[in-house]
Amino acid sequence: MYGVVALFDAETEQIIKDIWTELREKSISFYADEVVDRKPHITLASYHSLDKLRIIEQLDDFYENKPEIDISFNSIGSFLNTGILYFSPNVTKNLIEFHEDFHIQFKHFNDNPKSIYLPEKWIPHCTLANRLSPDKLVEAYNYCLYRNDTIVGKIREIGIIEMVSKNNAPIIYSKSLNPIR
Repeated sequence: MYGVVALFDAETEQIIKDIWTELREKSISFYADEVVDRKPHITLASYHSLDKLRIIEQLDDFYENKPEIDISFNSIGSFLNTGILYFSPNVTKNLIEFHEDFHIQFKHFNDNPKSIYLPEKWIPHCTLANRLSPDKLVEAYNYCLYRNDTIVGKIREIGIIEMVSKNNAPIIYSKSLNPIR
């Protein structure tokens, strides 16, 4: 499996990693420890298989002059019956266009028609914790609800994650977006 992901600026990434650490220290969630070198992200697409060299070449070309995307998180959500807790970004026109443009440009790679990351199904989110029991989900929610004010940052890179094994999903490619001036 592969995922194409939006990666954040260093400050936004650190805020989310700090929350992962605090949830671990409080024995609420061990999400950050489940995968080596996990980075906070928003998934844009998922694939069962992928021609890595071809998509990397096309990503390099397509994102050569694309600007960073402003992003802000000011809500927390959960997918029903999953035990997943996430930050939900404000759904701006730029974020929707960023996602839709990706799917238009790279539709020929789509081998997963049931993917929850397709434009008509996508709920943009950055996972804070997963596989939580109902009690731990409430505990994580209550902790995160008052932990931060709105988190404001940028999507700075587009990347590819390869799910090598349950605990190993490295970023095998990333491309920086152009800074907003």
